[in-house]
Amino acid sequence: MSPTVSARPVEGQAKAARSTPRHVVVAGGGIGGLAAGLALARGGWRVTVLEQAAMFGEVGAGVQISPNGTRCLEALGVMERLEGALFEPQSIELRLGHSGRRMFSLPLREKAMERWGGRYVHIHRADLAEGLKDALEAIAPDALTYGKTVTEYRQEGARAIVILDDGEELTCDLLVGADGVHSRLRGQMLGGDPATFTGMVAWRTTVPVDRFTSLPPPTACIWTGHGRHAVTTRIRGGSVVNFVGIVEEDGWEAEGWNQTGERADALAAFDGFAAPVREVLEQCDSLNRWALLGRPPLPRWSDGQVVLVGDAAHPMLPSLAQGAVQAIEDAVALGEALEGVEDVPAALNAFYKCRIARVTRVQKESAKNAKMFHHGNPLMEALVYGPMALATAFAPGFVRARNDWLFGGGPL
Repeated sequence: MSPTVSARPVEGQAKAARSTPRHVVVAGGGIGGLAAGLALARGGWRVTVLEQAAMFGEVGAGVQISPNGTRCLEALGVMERLEGALFEPQSIELRLGHSGRRMFSLPLREKAMERWGGRYVHIHRADLAEGLKDALEAIAPDALTYGKTVTEYRQEGARAIVILDDGEELTCDLLVGADGVHSRLRGQMLGGDPATFTGMVAWRTTVPVDRFTSLPPPTACIWTGHGRHAVTTRIRGGSVVNFVGIVEEDGWEAEGWNQTGERADALAAFDGFAAPVREVLEQCDSLNRWALLGRPPLPRWSDGQVVLVGDAAHPMLPSLAQGAVQAIEDAVALGEALEGVEDVPAALNAFYKCRIARVTRVQKESAKNAKMFHHGNPLMEALVYGPMALATAFAPGFVRARNDWLFGGGPL
């Protein structure tokens, strides 16, 4: 496992245990917000998580949680709550999209714990959120409040004043902005939000396995194609196939993974792909489509008593499957940074310094990885995927080592 940088401020800032717990308000009850609330509750903070939705719902689709994420979930006491919903893939596979021919398969299930100290799992986003929520409410039963939207903040000395859309104000010792890619708190803290369209759009959907005649394999499977690729995984104990497709395309720049897409457009985008991929699109009940936008790293994530985490701080392209994982890493690192310290702004600055190099590298590698599997003619397939197949067959340890910085790094 690679060495990590401590998020804790310099020695001398810790004081004796407080008689009254400090209060943190978390704006956003998604993966990052729930994880941050849980990490801070375990550290003795009184936690209020404000979620704008009217109730906890079935949101999103599948996510991959690599060992750097499962180690954090284990430390937060969440993994045991997820067992029934998890799926551990046998391997990572690469298949040619047009024929389904397997180019390589790298064993994963047994190797992940051995090499990186954590499991590699697939899970529905809603099941992960449910596990985080249950773990949080076991410590802080009244922490989560629905139908509350944080719009802005102001500072008064060592306190933050949280302002809601209905005019209500809350006073706290720390405000965590986990309000997503379109974060209002980031906008107030840092101004405009420059984003560049990558020239790619993403599709996602889920389909129960009993609808298939040509079932995708029980792996993390990449399907290559000209100017496009797809990834199929399993979630909900293997009973559901999860699909994500990335397509080079102009003219669609609506961001946000809850945008609705049309089946005919998805089938056209993956025309000529092998039967398992086509069946996903033919058998699904609904499809979502969204533009992939790139954003530069932020110069800071905090302002006094206010800090950003997850997509609010570092939006990720899906090409490394690290969006949810890096938000979970943020939560653990933030809990470490604030452990036993009185100077919250200094701790938040230490948290940023601990995390910025790592998440910036993940952002850059995600962008670089986005078009890696977009070669469609036989010559380019042989030139690009042939060496990958040889390395996987004859030097699997070397291939896994390329992920040591990612899967073996992080706050734990």
